[in-house]
Amino acid sequence: MTSPAIALPCPHFASAMADLPEPETVCPTCVEMGSTWVHLRQCLVCGRTGCCDNSPNRHATAHAHETGHALIRSAQPGEVWAWCYPDEAFFVPGEHGGWELFEE
Repeated sequence: MTSPAIALPCPHFASAMADLPEPETVCPTCVEMGSTWVHLRQCLVCGRTGCCDNSPNRHATAHAHETGHALIRSAQPGEVWAWCYPDEAFFVPGEHGGWELFEE
């Protein structure tokens, strides 16, 4: 017997890692540059941690553009959300696990 297919909140979630590592507590690229960041984001495709768009260097978005990796999540303690760059869609935890599209 096969298990039922899980509906993906957008097609890009098919590329997300099943076992995502813990995000780093720093933006490694900012550290290498001697720069600072505001908040951290983690790529859901490869697990890389980068700084947010409010940070001077915007490393998470730069990573997405350079690699084509479509999805990030917040790596900030207490924040649980995800973003799809191509769809410009915001996701929150679903009622039954996984992610669901946030609609106002």
